[in-house]
Amino acid sequence: MSYGENRGIDAEYSDDDRFSNLAEIFVELASSQRLSIIFMISFQRLNLSLLAKSLNLTMQEVHRNTKRLIDAGLIEKNLEGIFLLTTFGSAIIKQISIFDFLSNNKNYFSDHVLGNIPIKFIQRIGALSEGKFISGIVRVIESWKRLYNESNEYIYGILPQIPLELIQTVIPKIKNEGIKFNYILPKNAIVPKIRSDIQKSSGYTELLKQGIIERKMIDKVDVAVILNEKQATVMFPTIKGETDMNCMFLSNDLRSNDGLFHEWCLDFFKYCWHNSKSFDERKLVEV
Repeated sequence: MSYGENRGIDAEYSDDDRFSNLAEIFVELASSQRLSIIFMISFQRLNLSLLAKSLNLTMQEVHRNTKRLIDAGLIEKNLEGIFLLTTFGSAIIKQISIFDFLSNNKNYFSDHVLGNIPIKFIQRIGALSEGKFISGIVRVIESWKRLYNESNEYIYGILPQIPLELIQTVIPKIKNEGIKFNYILPKNAIVPKIRSDIQKSSGYTELLKQGIIERKMIDKVDVAVILNEKQATVMFPTIKGETDMNCMFLSNDLRSNDGLFHEWCLDFFKYCWHNSKSFDERKLVEV
């Protein structure tokens, strides 16, 4: 039975009613001035004159827009004339970051997809809105190497393949400083032939025995992440379903208050780690 059939003969009318309130909210948010107002008052205690000065608007413009936001139930004004977000407004503003991330990167997502990730991570995709877009395989690998070198506690990674440059960077870091290294590879992951020689000469097997390096395997990687305790990166697949390692989103350092980006990547890694299988060296493809 379809959704409409299940709701009965009044479905066409009730659907209109159902979305009418939502449509009204979108109308109120369809203004850069009103969006600026609700974001500003979410961070600062501002009255009418301070808002006008901060946004370089006239008092009349701010008054008109704040009245619309009050009527929509998004903000309120206390007895001191200070504007505050309502509970409803506070919840709405937390969702705007989703549209912010996707709209700012709509060209990227014209030929990339979000991949086969759980809906709970798609609902939190706005956490990536403060990230910086890095393009070009050379810049991407250099950023990863810098992330490795700046690690003090751990390095976690989910990658469709392992570039030789990363192997040469990460093993000395782990061996000399005891950095925890956990990674996930897909079946049939491509690895360089020289990898085996590097592992033998570097004591890689001993690091595995000590538990300093841990690894797991999943059927397929589409969304990839690399992170340490301070920064994180994420890569999405193309519309063909292959992880695009030629560009990525990079978080700011956690000291720059970009913790939501890092938290998203860390939670995604932990989710994949929990759902991965034992590592099988025989399923790697050396080239």
